[in-house]
Amino acid sequence: MSALPSSIDPAARRPIRELPDELISQIAAGEVVERPASVVRELLDNALDAGARQITVRLSAGGVRLISVEDDGQGLPRDELPLALRRHATSKIASLNDLETVGTMGFRGEALAAINAIAELSILSRFAGADNAFMLDGRTGELRPVARAIGTTVEVRELFFATPARRKFLKTDATELAHCIESVRRHALARPEVGFSIWHEGKLVEQWRAAAARDQRLGDTLGDDFVTHSVAVEHVAGPVRVTGRAGIPDAARSRADQQFFYVNGRFVRDKVLAHAVRSAYEDVLHGQRQPVYALYLEIDPARVDVNVHPTKIEVRFRDGREVHQAVRHAIEDALAAPRAGDATAAPAEPFFKPRMLPASASWTQPAMPFAAERGLGDAAAMWPAYRQEKPADTPAVASTSWVAPAAPAARQEAAPPTESEAWPLGRALAQLQGIYILAENNQGLVIVDMHAAHERIVYERLKTQLDGASIASQPLLIPATFAATPQEVATAEACAAVLPSLGLEITPFSPRTLAVRAVPGTLADGDPVELARSVLAELANHDASTVVQRAQNELLSTMACHGAVRANRRLTLDEMNALLRQMEATERSDQCNHGRPTWRQLSVRELDSLFMRGR
Repeated sequence: MSALPSSIDPAARRPIRELPDELISQIAAGEVVERPASVVRELLDNALDAGARQITVRLSAGGVRLISVEDDGQGLPRDELPLALRRHATSKIASLNDLETVGTMGFRGEALAAINAIAELSILSRFAGADNAFMLDGRTGELRPVARAIGTTVEVRELFFATPARRKFLKTDATELAHCIESVRRHALARPEVGFSIWHEGKLVEQWRAAAARDQRLGDTLGDDFVTHSVAVEHVAGPVRVTGRAGIPDAARSRADQQFFYVNGRFVRDKVLAHAVRSAYEDVLHGQRQPVYALYLEIDPARVDVNVHPTKIEVRFRDGREVHQAVRHAIEDALAAPRAGDATAAPAEPFFKPRMLPASASWTQPAMPFAAERGLGDAAAMWPAYRQEKPADTPAVASTSWVAPAAPAARQEAAPPTESEAWPLGRALAQLQGIYILAENNQGLVIVDMHAAHERIVYERLKTQLDGASIASQPLLIPATFAATPQEVATAEACAAVLPSLGLEITPFSPRTLAVRAVPGTLADGDPVELARSVLAELANHDASTVVQRAQNELLSTMACHGAVRANRRLTLDEMNALLRQMEATERSDQCNHGRPTWRQLSVRELDSLFMRGR
């Protein structure tokens, strides 16, 4: 066996001594500055704190050779310029109370000192009211007057020149440039009132002008498709306010590259927030697809700790469960409203307008003896529930069928809706291959997957019924015991009052063993140990009700799938229209229980293009 290195050999112990300032600064720089994008982030934070309205970023060699951030903020006085490069010198905080209620982007007072330790840094600034600007050389400390408008320019050259080993870990210039652009994009999404421009090697690569509204900046930064394929989020729960936009399930991506979350204007990555978003999408997005969103959480600064990580990208909430619930419910509420109402918007002008029936005209169901053709007998025998009208005051119950609107005895007919009462999903025209319903609305043609649509309707009814009742527990004849970790035992004891509300009874059996004595009645056939472990894990971090709800929803989804109308089932026009009307009134009816879309819209313009009309 080889001998230990002398540096850790007990016989060669080194005395404790203070590190030199230069080495301390380089150690701090290793925590703060990972790559050129880290420098861009820190300098942008300072520019925004200075009240800048226009920020220009200039880069060379992906930011390795040059990073210049120019702003039109309030600038720095001449006598404060040397202090700006000293470690832990800042104007953002002055006491512990200030640290606990940070309201600025920067506050540590170590970024400029860290950057100066590993690069050639200079600051050029003119304070509001000063006669001229001054430039400070970070290497020599020289301070001299120069010409400049009010504001500040920070130039960083030859990044990591003092620590050449760090340069070996950098990627290509193109990769580093992409990270720098992403860093600016994150700031731009949080501050639409500020204009940003990025230059690389003397060429303009990105520019976002100051916007009057957040949605405009979202469209400029992430593309108009992001705004088009997302829904507005607006939710207030106690001290927490959540706003922004959440992408519809159809807009989900294979990568999590369009997920932006801000806490009091600061871009963060947080497990509680990420879990809350994923939980909100569980019922409409399945598999490994990643949702897209830009969400903004506003909370009292005293209820969130931003002093967790040197890069300030992580936070810690005083009440994580409160924030988790607020975010989850905000997105769930935004996604719940059916998007069929959007189809009633004025359609794009087609090349050739189709001839529409007058408002007084009526449509008549054609004779379609589907049942007789298939030898199935009377159609009424197939769908007995459709012929039973429900009294107006009868409460809705979960059912695997729907009630068709009443029709005159002589023939089935209905007047098309007036312009003020237009049906978003239109009126049924026909059934295609026993699978799809074809309908016409103001936009054009609507194609509906009838099984998927009815499956969602039944599923939501079952969920409503279950939500209206308490979760009944089913005692186990023989308790299920399992070897638990110390954290699981501690969580079970700390949350003993919460578990019964979830239909669970978990008690200590021994110091290292837990016993599951009761489970939710609807999950009595499942694995009690697996359920208990999942709930305890969620209770330790987030909200355990999501685990029980997820398991119950999987069961209800299976029930709805088996109870929904099957393919090749021939429906009358009244039955098709009844299904369309229920889709318009059912939450999350745009996706089936498995995350697939239930309907698609083809506009008249799209149909015209298929037949080359107007060309």
